[in-house]
Amino acid sequence: MDLEKIKQGAKLILEGIGEDPEREGLMDTPDRIARMCEEIFGGLEQDAAEHFEKKFHATSNNMVLEKDITFYSVCEHHLLPFYGKAHVAYIPGDKVAGLSKIARTVEVFARRPQIQENMTAQIADALEQHLEPKGVMVLLEAEHMCMTMRGVQKPGTKTVTTIVRGAFAEDMMLQQTFLQMVNKG
Repeated sequence: MDLEKIKQGAKLILEGIGEDPEREGLMDTPDRIARMCEEIFGGLEQDAAEHFEKKFHATSNNMVLEKDITFYSVCEHHLLPFYGKAHVAYIPGDKVAGLSKIARTVEVFARRPQIQENMTAQIADALEQHLEPKGVMVLLEAEHMCMTMRGVQKPGTKTVTTIVRGAFAEDMMLQQTFLQMVNKG
């Protein structure tokens, strides 16, 4: 990540909106923005595969569900945040991942500029590729600041995206079980 370019860009934006980047409150803002970008876009330099290096033998083929995984991401269209919850399930093949690995995988893809639809698919792709499960289902629900702060200005509106693969695509009862488990308090 080129932090100097980010600082220069932040300074240009401040000047472009009519602010003085040398004003006391703004003097360190370009540096803060560069460090923030390093953090919120850190997923660009990560590979989800690293979280699946260690796997465990599975003796059960029952659904594994991680729900209510909080995530923060940035919309690639306006560079404004979207945030919400991810719910990720899979039916193990021969191997399972450590429980924290699913949340870490969500985090890798959340820390990239993108659209929610792609993030949903990327999470499912990573599980399929690295765990070879019998099925995967991912549901993301998020509020997009590009709809809250600008444009249509409808705070509280949630966008829900889902993807079903393998056993989940073939079995509507399995999908229903996933949704019931996600919606339980």
